[in-house]
Amino acid sequence: MEQAPLDPERQLQPAPIEPLGLPDSGLEATMTENNFGLKKIEISVSEAEKRTGRNAMNMQETYTAYLIETRSVEHTDGQSVLTDSLWRRYSEFELLRNYLLVYYPHVVVPPLPEKRAEFVWHKLSADNMDPDFVERRRIGLENFLLRIASHPILCRDKIFYLFLTQEGNWKETVNETGFQLKADSRLKALNATFRVKNPDKRFTELKHYSDELQSVISHLLRVRARVADRLYGVYKVHGNYGRVFSEWSAIEKEMGDGLQSAGHHMDVYASSIDDILEDEEHYADQLKEYLFYAEALRAVCRKHELMQYDLEMAAQDLASKKQQCEELATGTVRTFSLKGMTTKLFGQETPEQREARIKVLEEQINEGEQQLKSKNLEGREFVKNAWADIERFKEQKNRDLKEALISYAVMQISMCKKGIQVWTNAKECFSKM
Repeated sequence: MEQAPLDPERQLQPAPIEPLGLPDSGLEATMTENNFGLKKIEISVSEAEKRTGRNAMNMQETYTAYLIETRSVEHTDGQSVLTDSLWRRYSEFELLRNYLLVYYPHVVVPPLPEKRAEFVWHKLSADNMDPDFVERRRIGLENFLLRIASHPILCRDKIFYLFLTQEGNWKETVNETGFQLKADSRLKALNATFRVKNPDKRFTELKHYSDELQSVISHLLRVRARVADRLYGVYKVHGNYGRVFSEWSAIEKEMGDGLQSAGHHMDVYASSIDDILEDEEHYADQLKEYLFYAEALRAVCRKHELMQYDLEMAAQDLASKKQQCEELATGTVRTFSLKGMTTKLFGQETPEQREARIKVLEEQINEGEQQLKSKNLEGREFVKNAWADIERFKEQKNRDLKEALISYAVMQISMCKKGIQVWTNAKECFSKM
């Protein structure tokens, strides 16, 4: 029996995985938990601390721990609740995100800030224990938690709530969910990518979109790093002007005061570049977040490909069983098979044997049809949920990048105005000589 081809518009989507337990969330850094009677919670990563300890291999290591503080905005009885706090390592943030990726495959899970500095101008330290880098990563980790807390689905998760409130045994609680066993292997994902016969065009376009997003932001960050290097050199040249004017003022009687003042303006201008480029790094970190979001988008695409591949394999297996059943029922073999050759060599089966085989195949076909129907429903649900979250992500991205780039442009204008003011002041000093 011929099987009808799969409708490409009704391909794949997995049923949403039910969260482990948390109610509705508010906006920004708020979430709720019924068991504790909390209405809203504020979240912050307020401090970073360098520590020394032993790792799983009993070797001494130095790491950074981050202080997470949560405070309930209001209680069910109208009274405020004291701030709760606990320390987490970067690896624990990674564990939380890996768990969310497995349990919410249709969600564009917010990325973590970089573990080691990339795309930095050469005067800035790339050491992951550098205080400036640790501070920027602290801000990034806080932003990661706020992204989850403001997400309409992720904020409800019980493990996320425990991450914020339960310091001891949290890792054990996560591992007990068995999320590692549910994670798809890279080899399986790669296999699905190359063997899917009817890929959904929307998800193919999404992969191209994520690749382009990553490429454009990477290029922008590289250009910014090169410009920062040149800008650093230009500003520091003004420090040479300041030194020359100061030394010159020592041998000039009438022009000495004017030269000294001009030299002071040059020195102030030259030293301001360090703070300027530090501020620029914060804008670069906002761009890096969306650089890493590109991989989160691809993770959703990979999950869809895996589901589509499973659906196609189920459909192929069902079609094969239907063909076997038809051949047994009619006694005609339409395709070459080892079973057909065996029959010719050793004789036909008895009617009883054939009936038993047909009965088994019919049961398998029944199960296969139910399984295929279930996978189709699961697939359509996945696409529906995933696409809703992707649209939410795109709106967030457009809003955030617009604000970041406008703020960056305003900062550049302010920097140029300060440069003009320095030379204006220096010109006045010269004119008074």
